[in-house]
Amino acid sequence: MTGNENFPKRSQHNELLLVRGRGEEGSQKGSAMKLSPEIEFHQDIRLLIYRPKGVINEPEINRVIGVIEGIEAESQEPFNRFSDTLEAHEVELNFQYVIQASLHRRLTHKGRAPVKSAILATDSTLIHYARLLVLVTESSSIKVRVFQDRNEAAQWLGVPLGLLEATGDSEDDDSDRTKQP
Repeated sequence: MTGNENFPKRSQHNELLLVRGRGEEGSQKGSAMKLSPEIEFHQDIRLLIYRPKGVINEPEINRVIGVIEGIEAESQEPFNRFSDTLEAHEVELNFQYVIQASLHRRLTHKGRAPVKSAILATDSTLIHYARLLVLVTESSSIKVRVFQDRNEAAQWLGVPLGLLEATGDSEDDDSDRTKQP
C-alpha cells in the first residue's frame, strides 16, 4: 500500500476536459479547459480558482486534486491556486484524510516550481483543516496561506481583487468557465 490509493487516478476525472482549437467555432489559440461551475482556470495569469458550495468532503477534495493534477500534467507550467470557501456550509473531513491529501500533494508536487495556494475561510473547522495543510506542506514547493480577508489573499497572490470576488451565481449563466488570454 503506497498511501495514494484514496486519491483518484488522472483517468478518472471526467470533469477535466481539455479542448484544443480545431477550426469551427471552437478555434482558439492553445488549449482551453472546461471545468465544473465551481472551478475556473485563468490560463493567462496561471491561476486556478475554486469556489465550493455546500459540502466539502473527501470525494470533493479528491475531485479538485484530480483537476489540479490534470492541469499540472497537461501544461507543466506552475500556477497558483485560490480557494474561496465562504459558500461551503458543511465540512465532512477528518484529520487523517487531510494529512494524507496534504502529503499526497506535497509528494506529487516535489521537484516542481514553487506555487502559492491561498485559502479564504471564516468557518472555524475549515480554518483548522487549512492550517493543517499549511503545516504539512511547509518547506515544500507549495506555499499555503489561510486568509479571512479576500483583499489580503489577492495581494499575496499578486492578482486584482476583482478577480477573486464571487460573481453572484445566475441560473441563466451557462458561460464557459475557461478564461483565456
